[in-house]
Amino acid sequence: MKLSIIAALGVATLVTSRSIKTANHVAMERLMDMKVSSREKLRNDGYFAAGKWKSTKKVQACTNGKAGEYSCNGVDLQAFASHEDLGSKTKEGNDIWGWTSDDGREFAAVGQTDGTAFVEVTKDGQIKYLGRLPTQTANSIWRDMKVVDGYVYIGSEAPGHGLQVFDLRKLLTVTKPTVFDIKKDLTAWFQGFGSSHNIVSHEEANMIYAVGTGRNTSCKGGLFMVDVSDPANPTSPGCASEDGYVHDAQCVIYKGPDSQYNGKEVCFNYNEDTLTIVDVTDKSAPKQISKTPYSGSSYTHQGWIIDPENMAYLLLDDELDEMDKTGAAANGHTTTYIFDVSTLAKPAYKGLYQSPVKSIDHNQYIIDGLSYQSNYGSGLRIVDVSSVTQDPTGKGFKEVGFFDCHPEDDAVGGEVEFFGSWSVYPYFKSGYILLNSIERGLYSLKRSA
Repeated sequence: MKLSIIAALGVATLVTSRSIKTANHVAMERLMDMKVSSREKLRNDGYFAAGKWKSTKKVQACTNGKAGEYSCNGVDLQAFASHEDLGSKTKEGNDIWGWTSDDGREFAAVGQTDGTAFVEVTKDGQIKYLGRLPTQTANSIWRDMKVVDGYVYIGSEAPGHGLQVFDLRKLLTVTKPTVFDIKKDLTAWFQGFGSSHNIVSHEEANMIYAVGTGRNTSCKGGLFMVDVSDPANPTSPGCASEDGYVHDAQCVIYKGPDSQYNGKEVCFNYNEDTLTIVDVTDKSAPKQISKTPYSGSSYTHQGWIIDPENMAYLLLDDELDEMDKTGAAANGHTTTYIFDVSTLAKPAYKGLYQSPVKSIDHNQYIIDGLSYQSNYGSGLRIVDVSSVTQDPTGKGFKEVGFFDCHPEDDAVGGEVEFFGSWSVYPYFKSGYILLNSIERGLYSLKRSA
């Protein structure tokens, strides 16, 4: 639990707060060390060997629980492209985000250790490789990207990487795979920060929030604000650092049941051991509304509002509770926590959902009552969470589809390890879902008819 330093409580509270902040720092270092060790093991086991994974354009329907070699339910494989065939020399994947052009073409920026690959998802669900943008400085396991108004904003844990700004409209006229130049082909290179852990976008406000930009900086790893109203000249209007390091966030123009915040820009931050909510309407003077711990927390990672029209509930995932066997996650099954946020100053834990299989959760996005979860070794999991308003305990939540991109652990019901899928992009109107895996490559998927 994070504790505020309140002078009236004296030195004891100050010491406690410093101890906890130090513990959080240690937790993040431990988490990153664990991922580095896991990645080294995958490398040593040959998972990134040249030619190991074969791309395919063959559509493989999910039949009797299988789409080719992959376990599945209600999700078909449309195509697969290996990281090697997407131009990566390291052949290692991470994050992903998508963009739809004005004429309806669908594109994606595919994160890799050594840069970002660009693909088009064709009308039949195939993956067309268009080229890549190399890393701005060094290679890194961590690369994150989001899109605002056709520009992709790319950050990385690589030292000095800053924020790459690339106009995705360049892809509309690409006729052969192109390696873009990190100087002349960028719209801008924002150097207001060096490394970052995640990139958060808020399209309505023309804002990018870089998080995890370093605990020892003036922003303390909090919401580093970047105004991208003019993509060629990004500027920083401020920082929200009261609760320190932010691992990930979702920012919205609030229109939920807490009427005093209607119309304000609010960020729901996932802050290592709390859900922390901040009013960022005034960029020069952000106001922390609340910070809420929860039983079983080990490393608060990411989450998403269930209904963007109501904003009364959100789901939260914790990246280390399965590994550390804390609370309900002690059984190793992916655990998703449910919060009532109808009163922003007093979020309330209501219940949880557990996956049928064992795995670590990573990223989830919710559309029309369905949570599209990227859960490392168990791959894409689609969970119907629409019952939350009738029963916020999660008892009515139900998995309605999945595609497991890491077959190696299927026989044992899944493993609590850092391999498999990193993230998912489910927002294309075509219904194609992109799943980016660490060791294999990019999957184009679609729910079965």
